[in-house]
Amino acid sequence: MMPEPHIQSVSPWLTLIGVGEDGLHGLSHTAKSLLEHADYVFGGERHLALVAPLPQGQCVAWPTPFSAGVQQVLALRGQSVVVLTSGDPFFYGVGGVLARSLGRDEMMCLPVPSSVALACARLGWAREQCHVVSVCGRPMARIRPFLQPRSRLFVLSADAQTPRLLAEWLVSLGLGEVRCYVMEALGGPNERCRSFMAHEGAPADVGALNLLGLEIPASTAAQCLPQCGGLPDSCFEHDGQLTRQEIRAVTLSALAPRAGELLWDIGGGAGSVSIEWMLAAQACKAIAIESMPERAARIARNAQALGVPDLQVLQARAPDGLAALEAPDAVFVGGGASRPGVLEQAWAALRPGGRMVVNAVVVETESRLVQAMQEWGGRLTRLSVARLDDVGSFHAFRPAMTVTQWVASKPYTP
Repeated sequence: MMPEPHIQSVSPWLTLIGVGEDGLHGLSHTAKSLLEHADYVFGGERHLALVAPLPQGQCVAWPTPFSAGVQQVLALRGQSVVVLTSGDPFFYGVGGVLARSLGRDEMMCLPVPSSVALACARLGWAREQCHVVSVCGRPMARIRPFLQPRSRLFVLSADAQTPRLLAEWLVSLGLGEVRCYVMEALGGPNERCRSFMAHEGAPADVGALNLLGLEIPASTAAQCLPQCGGLPDSCFEHDGQLTRQEIRAVTLSALAPRAGELLWDIGGGAGSVSIEWMLAAQACKAIAIESMPERAARIARNAQALGVPDLQVLQARAPDGLAALEAPDAVFVGGGASRPGVLEQAWAALRPGGRMVVNAVVVETESRLVQAMQEWGGRLTRLSVARLDDVGSFHAFRPAMTVTQWVASKPYTP
């Protein structure tokens, strides 16, 4: 019988310690001992002050930019290092960043209750029923998709101005009846929790260390974004170059977005398809490729307004610029499909198992799609939509231009 291979264990040299507003009083004996005997202790100035004077090693205030501190910590590999963070280091903290560069055996984490855990305890909210969104260094527009009737939401604030700005933004969306809770310095001697309606505005004396809880009433349903493919056309600023609601719903169904996947939206127009792709599933990414500068700018505005400010907009005339992009999991071509090289380059870049969807309204593009089907397979479908319209004092259905849609999946290669 062969002996078991010897696996050398690596002792943790780095300890992440969560610190609450109660400072040393909230730390375990183990955390205090590690903190006291560490060669180096990294943390924000507030965290270092909360644990003073226990550390005997060198205390280092976390520098700006944030990445510089990460590099300083990694450069001390093998020495005894402690990093102080707020609450749970792996909840919007440095833990996840450091873990990308370290083995699990190199690092130990000692968390304390996060601010969200404390906020749930104060408000009596079930954590699993609440969404959490951070606006620390992130656009407030990211909150938009989570504003749903009867929902509860926590917003991690950037600073003392966040409650006021958030209330004003909610009012601009017609959501002035949202109940807001601003909670400051949770878990510490200066803890404070107050509530206000968005239309009333936030208190003027909010401290920098705060988070917000939002309760969205059922009466706001008309102001909330629907959670299905095919938003009303009125949601988008456009110049007529827009994949219409009914066709867009079918297109998104064919693209079949899954969490974390990347879409190329070639001929972005108003950006409606790539925006709804990003709204469809968590962490979906999209790159809208649009040649006209005014349309590219319009896509960015639509993305901001509809809660997906991370949509990447590339001003280029496909196939120019495609070769430098990350390989997509899905491709939508709403314009330019008949241009030489567009479909070929997109299909070559598409990951195995990926989907390509092309909509055509002119016969030249239809002809190209027949060739594409013959070369790569897939299916062709004709989509026709007619909407009721006024004809004098009467009404009649006015047909929109027929769309021919090609859908194909790229096979896996052995």
